[in-house]
Amino acid sequence: MRFTKMHGIGNDYVYINGFAEKLPVDNAALAALAVRLADRHYGIGGDGLIAIVPTDKADVRMRMFNADGGEAEMCGNGVRCVGKYAYDHGLTRNNPITVETGRGVLSLALQIEGGKVTRVTVNMSQPILDLPRIPVDADKLRESPLDATFVSMGNPHAVIYVDDVNAIDLAKLGPAVENHPAFPRRINAHWVQVHSPHEVTMRTWERGSGITLACGTGACGVCVAGVRTARTARNILAHLPGGDLQLEWRQSDNNVYMTGPTIEVFSGEIDA
Repeated sequence: MRFTKMHGIGNDYVYINGFAEKLPVDNAALAALAVRLADRHYGIGGDGLIAIVPTDKADVRMRMFNADGGEAEMCGNGVRCVGKYAYDHGLTRNNPITVETGRGVLSLALQIEGGKVTRVTVNMSQPILDLPRIPVDADKLRESPLDATFVSMGNPHAVIYVDDVNAIDLAKLGPAVENHPAFPRRINAHWVQVHSPHEVTMRTWERGSGITLACGTGACGVCVAGVRTARTARNILAHLPGGDLQLEWRQSDNNVYMTGPTIEVFSGEIDA
């Protein structure tokens, strides 16, 4: 099976071209493949597996599995790389292109240099703020309080503001927040330090993957949470361990726009 390793500011995935490769039909088998390929010691290594497959709803469809095999609704850094792969490898020549995700069909505007995609702006659609739809169990949250702001970008996020983001013990606090009883589908947790109304630094514990260098949907959630708590403006620069993302929560359409780089690292073949 041919694969391509790609990353968006360090959020790295193994990508399989489902137009050319025969993928398992059974979800459990596909999840098991994700666990094997994402293993950083015995596999290719990555935060998970992303399959790019045909669809009649968009140019391509993205199926995304975390390193633990759980299928997630969305990945902001991952979908940017899907856009790059689809264009660079000739699956579509459209620009913008459309990608079907667990969040719905998203539009991606591609920045092209020398015939290759270097940066992508994704219309991430409108944030979900209603607790039951995120989902967050309000009753269980009251029983065990957590000082956070909750946002869904198709997948759930808890945003926690701190004075010094580097002082946070992610390995200890991350699992506790992810598996808090108020979150029936677990949650992605982000600790954020505000530098100015237009600049923040964040660190992430991703549901099913642990500490990651970046989380695109999480950065979108941070942008929304900053506006809702009057800490930041509607357009911010977010510094993540793997690099920077530009975010904007537009008043005109209530959609969140995320812009960042995309990198293809290497391709190869593995006995699947």
